[in-house]
Amino acid sequence: MSIQVGDQAPDFSLVALGDGGPEVVKLSEQTGEQNILLLFVPMAFTGVCTEEFCAISAGLGAYTDLNCKVFGISGDNPFAQAAWAEKENISLKLLSDYDHKATDAYGIAYDQFLPEKNLIMGGVPKRSAFLVDKAGVVQYAQVNDSPGDLPDFDAIKAKLAELS
Repeated sequence: MSIQVGDQAPDFSLVALGDGGPEVVKLSEQTGEQNILLLFVPMAFTGVCTEEFCAISAGLGAYTDLNCKVFGISGDNPFAQAAWAEKENISLKLLSDYDHKATDAYGIAYDQFLPEKNLIMGGVPKRSAFLVDKAGVVQYAQVNDSPGDLPDFDAIKAKLAELS
């Protein structure tokens, strides 16, 4: 079962590729001053994932204005994520959940990802959005079984406006 509104957000330590190389980002060290939007996507270099993160990158200021930091999370390694970000001009911070521990902690893993298209990889995160407040409590949660369905970003922004 996935994490629900009102739950304490599970802490994680994920890797991002920074200017100096790989760096560890721990959720518990990010909470406190800003709300956090965690956007899980199945994998880099795919159409809908690229569409989502490009749109968020283009509108990142709207989240910043609402005192929110946004992280994009996939099971790809940080070097693949960096290549994807460079190719597509994705500017939000990407976090690598290469071992799927965060995906498992949030309860959002596919048993098999798109088996009808022969992508039978287990552990891939479902497209999901979790809004975590400054105290580390989940204030919005959306988990989409269909990888083609985007989160409701209007609802997320409305909840952020309530929290600001």
